[in-house]
Amino acid sequence: MKTIDELLSEGVAGKRVFVRADLNVPLDGTTITDDGRIRAVLPTVKALAEAGARVVVASHLGRPKGAPDPAFSLAPAAARLGELLGAQVRFAEDTVGTSAESTVTGLADGQVAVLENLRFNAGETSKDDAERAAFADRLAGLADVYVGDGFGAVHRKHASVFDLPRRLPHYAGYLIATEVGVLKKLTEDVQRPYVVALGGAKVSDKLAVIDQLLDKADRLLIGGGMAYTFLKAKGYEVGISLLQEDQIPAVTEYMERAEKNGVELVLPVDVLVSREFPDLKTKAPANPTTVAADAIPADQEGLDIGPETRKLYASKLADAATVFWNGPMGVFEHPDYAEGTKAVAQALVDSQGFTVVGGGDSAAAVRTLGFDEKAFGHISTGGGASLEYLEGKTLPGLAALED
Repeated sequence: MKTIDELLSEGVAGKRVFVRADLNVPLDGTTITDDGRIRAVLPTVKALAEAGARVVVASHLGRPKGAPDPAFSLAPAAARLGELLGAQVRFAEDTVGTSAESTVTGLADGQVAVLENLRFNAGETSKDDAERAAFADRLAGLADVYVGDGFGAVHRKHASVFDLPRRLPHYAGYLIATEVGVLKKLTEDVQRPYVVALGGAKVSDKLAVIDQLLDKADRLLIGGGMAYTFLKAKGYEVGISLLQEDQIPAVTEYMERAEKNGVELVLPVDVLVSREFPDLKTKAPANPTTVAADAIPADQEGLDIGPETRKLYASKLADAATVFWNGPMGVFEHPDYAEGTKAVAQALVDSQGFTVVGGGDSAAAVRTLGFDEKAFGHISTGGGASLEYLEGKTLPGLAALED
């Protein structure tokens, strides 16, 4: 895989460089609530612009239905990128139409433009190879060189991620190079003890990665909504907690494999419960009750790990040489259920090992709860991509850059 440093050494002045970024930021109307993904691509864009390239940045945002939708416009992201660069960023109001062509044509050396949301064109996400290829051909007409730096999208076989780099000289940007380097530390020559903390809502989302980790990790700490399927598999009452009953056989088999392989699989010993899901808008007090993990009332729902589990998980993370964390321990968006997630984050901060926050809600939680991002070894920009890499899958966007 060629990197951006090789591209810069070859010279980019005057060249149109297409940067596939991940500007898929959360929005409250037109207000960006977390600009982490924009800041992540900044080193690549800045280096290209300073070297005299005519930089064309493209990304998706949300899941529009293959047609323009103002709610998913990248205009706010383009404006924020300009603020971070300290320079004007031009914005094209389409992806491959008149506005895109005129905006790119009008770029001078060192200038940056952002195209409108790629998913406003059905060809971006089409499962039809010909339709996707046709869109990639039009995108290729806007550039001389391709730089892949949208790690959060590399697990998608989309036109701008998979087809486009096959049509242009292609290089990995700084973010993708960093992300791949980090993931190799989690899969090749891992420093031990290797501890993985998994949370989030659905155990089905994590089954494949658990399957792989049972042959690699020394400890697995399970929290979040997915923990209740494990607790149910142990025969515990879980009340009205999030439960995937159809996954109980798989979870049972994984617990048996963990014991056989000598992998310590740690489940909550106490949880915070309530009869009602908290109001995440008003943040009204929820007044939860703490109960033992095997004593959840039949009419109540587990919404966070309890104080004893927080201490337990912190102790299991304390001696780790390598830590990977993906998924919150509870409903961290509400202050009454944020302590479990906060405890795991703090344990990573206190760790002397190499710590990786695996993107998605975990990365959002770190920022929401006020932690210094520099206190972690790495915060990934792609939760889904990170998990699929750890599952051993071939990621289309990385494969295209390696060809």
